[in-house]
Parts: sequence; structure tokens; C-alpha cells
Amino acid sequence: MPRAVQFDEYGGLDVLTVREVELPELGKEDVLVAVKAAGINPGEASIRKGLLAEKWPATFPSGQGSDLAGVVKEVGIDVEGFAPGDEVLGWSLTRSSQAEEVVVPADQLIAKPTDISWEAAGSLYVVGVTAFAAVRAVDISAGDTVVVSAAAGGVGTITVQLLKVRGANVIGLASEDHHEWLREKGVTPVAYGEGVMQRLLEATPDGIDAFIDLFGPEYVDLAVQLDLPPAKIETIIAYEKAQEVGAKAEGSSDATSPEILGEMAELVAAGKIEVPIAATYPLDEVREAFEQLEDRHTLGKIVLVPSPPRPPMRSHLSPHSGDKCERIGVSGSAWRRGRRPRSRRSWSRRGGRSPRWPRSRPARRPRCGGSAPCPETPSPPPAPSPG
Repeated sequence: MPRAVQFDEYGGLDVLTVREVELPELGKEDVLVAVKAAGINPGEASIRKGLLAEKWPATFPSGQGSDLAGVVKEVGIDVEGFAPGDEVLGWSLTRSSQAEEVVVPADQLIAKPTDISWEAAGSLYVVGVTAFAAVRAVDISAGDTVVVSAAAGGVGTITVQLLKVRGANVIGLASEDHHEWLREKGVTPVAYGEGVMQRLLEATPDGIDAFIDLFGPEYVDLAVQLDLPPAKIETIIAYEKAQEVGAKAEGSSDATSPEILGEMAELVAAGKIEVPIAATYPLDEVREAFEQLEDRHTLGKIVLVPSPPRPPMRSHLSPHSGDKCERIGVSGSAWRRGRRPRSRRSWSRRGGRSPRWPRSRPARRPRCGGSAPCPETPSPPPAPSPG
């Protein structure tokens, strides 16, 4: 069975585990995807901690993850447009993408453009459609000046670039470590912290037309202090504060569609938007991945890269030994080609050492006749301990 990230109760990093899971039955309009990459997001950490239990409660054991990119393994009988072997990206609405395999409806997938890396494709959904929703919410025109908080985060890096594509002048609030990246994208960086309001006013002598908050309620308050009308203030996280001041709070759910994800993917494939990758982790290191994410100082996305465990070595039947069998420590490809694998000595005569055999001479292979099972090769006696 494939493995997946799960947790059995609300809590910190220690509740996360990776275990084998049984996949749901493939429906008529479903697609089974072997996951190549799955981005992680701050909202998933909040759900795991129980901070969003009233709005989005978890059912235990709970899976995790929305973003995904991978290769189609199987399709339902009514699926059109996808076939096994196709490369796709998309999303899961059942918190299940952080896994080796996932079943999703076909209308939650799009074809992966060849010019997008697996890591970028596997982390595009949440940040891409959230950025789209946030930019659409403030209804900008070319030449408008827009301030973005957390401008170097996962959603922030996509938002500032999308604003530049739309012709805006962009002011990005971020730590100084990320200012150079923002400048490279044509964004004017401003450090957050004490005195941020004065620095913003100095950076925008012609005024500010809109404010997109990607961090928290303090930046909605800052936007109000800058005398921006509520219709030009957008937050993707401070829902209560938005309701209090009348600001907008549009996010991924307001822009989730294959058409919008496809539009964002085309911008990435065309090189107009970069998806910066802060780090990649194997599935088994999901705790370490979220530990880095929750530090909230990374530039871009953190991505899980599932990789199934290597199969164990197996016994292979030699076609040269009739009904006798040999237990060998190499792959069976040499036997299947109808010849014996080369010994280390024969490789040495050719000027190299065989990659199949260890440096020491291999032990004689045990043989057994008839149909009797082969005994295991006995282990050598342990070396005497020093002293």
C-alpha cells in the first residue's frame, strides 16, 4: 500500500506520522496519481494545531495536503482527457496529497506544462489561485501602487509577480534577507518592524492605491491607518479583522478552478512568474519540513518529494541450473539476458572493478538440488572484540 502523511489528533509537529494507507476505490470520474511533488502550506499547520477547528474541522485519522503534481497511473471509465503516463498537476480537497499516491476527480487536474519543474508544479495550486484571488479582489489598474505584506512568502512571491504582470507598482514588505530577490522582480522592498508606516510613506510619494495582507491582522490595521478604503484592502488570513473593518477576505476557495490554475501554470511556463523553491524534503521528513515552514522566514515554497522505498533484493532462478536455484546478491537482469554475471576478477582484467560485487571476494554461492528450498547463506562468525 502507498504511504501518506497523517495525524490522529490535533497538536504540534510530533503528531505527524507517515504510514501505509488504503486508497479509496477509483470512481468513474477519478484519476489515480503517483505523486512526484506536494507543496506544504501554513494553513495545513493551522488545521493540524486545531486553530481552524470551528471553520474546517478534521476527521481522524486525518490526511494532509492540497497541492500535488505527478503521473497518472489509472483513470476511471468515464474520464476523458487523461491517460496513464500523463504528467499532471492539481489539487485534492480531501487533505490527501502529501502521499505517494492519491485519488482525485479528473476535474481537479490539468496537464503539466513541460517547462515547469515537478517541485514548482507540485506547489502551484494553493499559492497560485490564492494570489489570483487576492489580486482580483483589489481590482487594480495598470500604474496603481499596491503594498503586499509577507511579500517573500509562498503566496507573496506569486502575488507580487502577478501584480507586476498586471502593470502595478509593487511595494513588498519583507525581511532584509529577501530584499534582493524582490528587487530582481521589479518590486520595491520595505523592511517591516518599528517605523514601517513612515518607510511606506517615503517609498510611495504618489500615494497607495491598494493593500494586500498575507500575514495577519496588524497589517489590516496598518492599511486602515494609511487611509485606504475597505474595498482596496484584502487579507487572506485575518478574517475577523476584515469583517471588523469591512475589508475583503478572498482566498483560494474563491478562485479554485482548472481554468484559473491553467492560467497561472501558463504564466510560470512562459517565465513571467517564478515559483521559488526554498527547500525540498522526502515524505519521511514531513516534521522537519513543517518546522522550517512554521518559522515563517523562508523565501518561496517548501515541497515534499515522495519516493517509494526501494524493493528488497529477491532470489532469482538461474536458467543455467535446471531445477536448481542459486541465491545471489545481484539483480536478475544478467540471468534474464541468458548469461552469468561477470565476476570481480573478469572486470579487473578489463581495467576496472565490477560495480556489482564488494571489494572482498564473494562467498561461494550455496546450491541445492531438486525442488527443495535454498537454505539461507550462513553469516560469518563475529570478529573477536579487541582486548
